[in-house]
Amino acid sequence: MEQKKYYDLSEELQKRILEDRKNGVQNPYKTKDEDAIRRRQNWDRNKLLRPAYVRDCEKIMHTPFYNRYADKTQVFSFYKNDDITRRALHVQLVSRISRNIGNLLGLNVDLIEAIALGHDIGHTPFGHAGERYLSECLQEHTGRYFNHNVHSVHVLDGILKRNISLQTLDGILCHNGEFAMQEYRPVPIQGFSEFDKKYEQCYVDEDNVGTLVPYTLEACVVRICDMIAYLGKDRQDAQKAKLIQDDSIFSEQAFGKSNPEIINNLIVNIVENSYGKDCIEMDPVYFQAIKETKKENYKKIYFNEALEENYNSQIQPMIHLIYEKMLKDLREENTSSVIYTHHINYIAENAKAYGENDYLEKTEKNQIVVDYIASMTDDYFVDLFAYLFPDSKYHVEYIPYFDE
Repeated sequence: MEQKKYYDLSEELQKRILEDRKNGVQNPYKTKDEDAIRRRQNWDRNKLLRPAYVRDCEKIMHTPFYNRYADKTQVFSFYKNDDITRRALHVQLVSRISRNIGNLLGLNVDLIEAIALGHDIGHTPFGHAGERYLSECLQEHTGRYFNHNVHSVHVLDGILKRNISLQTLDGILCHNGEFAMQEYRPVPIQGFSEFDKKYEQCYVDEDNVGTLVPYTLEACVVRICDMIAYLGKDRQDAQKAKLIQDDSIFSEQAFGKSNPEIINNLIVNIVENSYGKDCIEMDPVYFQAIKETKKENYKKIYFNEALEENYNSQIQPMIHLIYEKMLKDLREENTSSVIYTHHINYIAENAKAYGENDYLEKTEKNQIVVDYIASMTDDYFVDLFAYLFPDSKYHVEYIPYFDE
């Protein structure tokens, strides 16, 4: 059995951190609760009882879409196996890893938690494949693009209008863990007017999402931890799904190759290279190791032919069919249709407490369809498709628990 390697913070840095805490030294780059910016600044004021970013955490957790994390798959969508990661676990892992780093660096861990809890709330059913297919539909009809990080902002700030802080929304918008960097250096923005332009550009420029940079250190931490949370966990899940036998097929990297090694050792390296700085860094060796690990995951897990075939042959046409049916019902104002009874009315009911009830009137019809499909869990989507198209040749075959 291979010997795992788990590094620890250097004695020098441990001593420095403990001395700084003893002497009350504050990280000058920490985001302050009293500096939270909101669209309705007089609402949700920072208080001792409920600090600004604690409010954001609670607002996100109490949104009607937060529950749906539990049945949105991460990578492996066709398995009846509760040991395989769903998004509910993923966001918790991102939050936990991020707060570990944030606490050691003296950052605002409430802001970190808010960004982490909300970062995937706009994700589609069926993971990134669902995201691609929904973007195809939107692009075909409007020329605009769908990205889950952008849609997460839309859910909290557009559909539900929860008055979430700019700091949290910007961290959610810029969280995309697909783009690895050795250094994450915040880029300040001047309020919501600049943020709104940054957000809108992602809908009209396909490449813009890859250029986003957060404006707080806390958001930079979440962004790198989004990647840390799935690099090794996807390998564990691939074993549980029997796509691979064990992690022996992966190369040994500077931080190891198993999930616990990757998490532990990346935390150590990031803290060692970032403490007291105005950016989040890792050393060049670890940065190269992340790139190699991602490359191996894509080759040996994500591009699995059987998974891709299921996505392309079943999920893609199913999403397109549901999209066209929902759009038709909206254009014909069929108020007894599912998109009215299960989405538009649902949004209206949840908007009452905030005095907002103009979703249908102010939202373009294609966007309403996108909002509905993106909100669905995997099982909801499958059941809805069977309800709308009972005689269709398309369907999802789940691999059962006791499949030999």
